[in-house]
Amino acid sequence: MRRLNPQSDRDWEDDPMRTYDFRSDTVTLPTRAMMDAVATAPLGDSARGDDPTVARLEGIGRELTGKEDALFVPSGTMANLAAVMAHDCRGREVIVEESAHIYNSEGGGLSVVAGAVPRPIGGRHGVLDVADVQAAIRAGTDLSRAPTRLICLENTHNASGGMVLPLATMAAIKAVATNAGLSVHLDGARLLNAAAYLDVPLSEICRHVDSVWFALCKGLGGPVGALLAGDRAFMLRARRAAKMLGGGMRQAGLIAAPAIVALRDPYPLLRRDHELAGELARGLCAIDPSLVNVERVQTNIVNCFVDKFAADAAPIVRELRERGVLVNSRLTKMRFVTHYHIDEAAVAAAVRAVADVIASFRKAA
Repeated sequence: MRRLNPQSDRDWEDDPMRTYDFRSDTVTLPTRAMMDAVATAPLGDSARGDDPTVARLEGIGRELTGKEDALFVPSGTMANLAAVMAHDCRGREVIVEESAHIYNSEGGGLSVVAGAVPRPIGGRHGVLDVADVQAAIRAGTDLSRAPTRLICLENTHNASGGMVLPLATMAAIKAVATNAGLSVHLDGARLLNAAAYLDVPLSEICRHVDSVWFALCKGLGGPVGALLAGDRAFMLRARRAAKMLGGGMRQAGLIAAPAIVALRDPYPLLRRDHELAGELARGLCAIDPSLVNVERVQTNIVNCFVDKFAADAAPIVRELRERGVLVNSRLTKMRFVTHYHIDEAAVAAAVRAVADVIASFRKAA
């Protein structure tokens, strides 16, 4: 493996047995600048509101999102849970896209912890149709049904390969929600990727929702955490919910400091990740057009479908690992994610490895 050397000006040490890790943008390691920030960060007791580094990070969160308050929490799952709890969703329905992360990949906490009733509806590549959202809303007049309380959006949409929600769609859904007396929450784990793709300030996206969070430990490269934001009344409830969930941290400035560094100028690196994802998609498509729909690769995630060659992607993933390329898979889909440890050489190596493995599967067939 290539390993981080925090004392070097480079993120990685040279290693002749280099492994290219495309499993997620959560595998990034802190840069030297981030490690330096940890060493010099002023600290306090964050749970008591006394950590100046956390306070600074939350101020940046308010500025970026355009919201009245922001809270630093340990994870995006906690941010989603605290938000759903703060929106008073217990015993009420939450409209979600059927492949949304909050519904499929957070251990059922939406129901088990927050007490909400999910109402999944199908989207087109992760994008909900406004008419479908309108039709899914349930009023409280029928006592046999849980009334709708919240609409959850996801931007970028993970399962759909990092697809970006159009601003016009978000605005239309917000209008429907407002007319129905509902709130809109945004799971913005990779929200800065969406802003980079749309070439708009983060606040331009956030103005179409009542609450929002974004991850600090994905494409931004911070080691831990997320920022949850909303108006003051909502955030007072969200802070209490996060406390109930175990989010009261102590000298959290140690993990907030790297996030501050990551937020200084993130967009050039994120756009580079997008370019590399596009390059990877085109390379995989050249092997076989069935592998990737290049037009759907907008940000830093590339979904690669191998059903033409195998009933399960797992054997292909094992073969790729033998060749030094790490990816995640589910059924016949492999997921590649670009991040700041991935470069042109990594993309070229991944394309070569996939071509080699696919060729061996073709021969076996």
